[in-house]
Amino acid sequence: MIKGQISVSQQQWGEYFGKPVYLFRIENSAGSYAELTNYGATLVSAVMPDKAGNFENVILGYHSLAGYVADECYLGATIGRFANRIGGARFTLDGEVFKLDANDGENSNHSGEAGFNARVFDYELFDDGIAFTLQSPAGDGGFPGNLTLTVTYRFMDANQLCISYDAVTDAATITNFTNHAYFNLSAKGEGIFDHALEVYADALLDVDAAYIPTGLIKLVADKALDGSIIRSKIKANDGKLTGFNDCFLLKNAGDNPLKPAAKLVDNASGRTLEVSTTYPAVMVYTGDYLDCQPNGNFLRPFKPFDGLCLECQYYPDSPNHAHFPSTILRPGDNYHQVIVYKFGVVL
Repeated sequence: MIKGQISVSQQQWGEYFGKPVYLFRIENSAGSYAELTNYGATLVSAVMPDKAGNFENVILGYHSLAGYVADECYLGATIGRFANRIGGARFTLDGEVFKLDANDGENSNHSGEAGFNARVFDYELFDDGIAFTLQSPAGDGGFPGNLTLTVTYRFMDANQLCISYDAVTDAATITNFTNHAYFNLSAKGEGIFDHALEVYADALLDVDAAYIPTGLIKLVADKALDGSIIRSKIKANDGKLTGFNDCFLLKNAGDNPLKPAAKLVDNASGRTLEVSTTYPAVMVYTGDYLDCQPNGNFLRPFKPFDGLCLECQYYPDSPNHAHFPSTILRPGDNYHQVIVYKFGVVL
């Protein structure tokens, strides 16, 4: 254990294809902590106080490595090489067409079977965090270039979890990394319907029925998330509930410094989450399709609307839309993006 105001510890958690997997804990002086694993560079838990001082886990997760290996919903995982969807599971770069794994109909989602969520990362411990590193060879999932990705988690006494993504390549490629944590600030199995959500965006991407961007950018209109209760924004049609699976374009996205992306509040527990990022967009996903067979931390399989994702990232299908922010990474470039989760309580 590394001692100080922040402590970092680890324990053996199992093996995956002969590679050792560990569960790490980063704990601050107030007793809040985040747990992580080098399987998928995954955020396993975030244990935070409510307004009465009770500490509970506010993200969806599993109690064992086996749960994550069986998981198909990317709980807490690092997503790469390319987060979100690429239409037709192909893109053109410098005149060459690259074909990817089509795992979502004819499209690629979260890089298909080559996704980083099911890779064992190398790791290095710091005084206040952990760095996970993965070497992805050229052709991995159809993507060009030998890529090195480092995902660094740092936890602070202010209950602030900072995730940074740094990558280099030896050939031109495309990159888009994010974290896929599902938040439920109540820490209860009653869904996120009564959470209040504000997203700092005036526009979002227009998409087709398969959630592939059409290329059009439109005003948020009736999808504006202005601090309203999520329940009031969910639509019901023939007994089916439809929430959000939308990419919101953040205000001041042209400025690289950290900017606010979203704020989530659960008034019952008093817990809050403020999300900041250097990315230009945030994908709001209300977990409409959550269907996980392993029992999770609610002691049952997860179901729709149990948790909410706030995935800071570049725009989906960016390589196929020249007017979207570029996701091209070239030799000599350094990919660097940051996501910050700041947990608190209503004052």
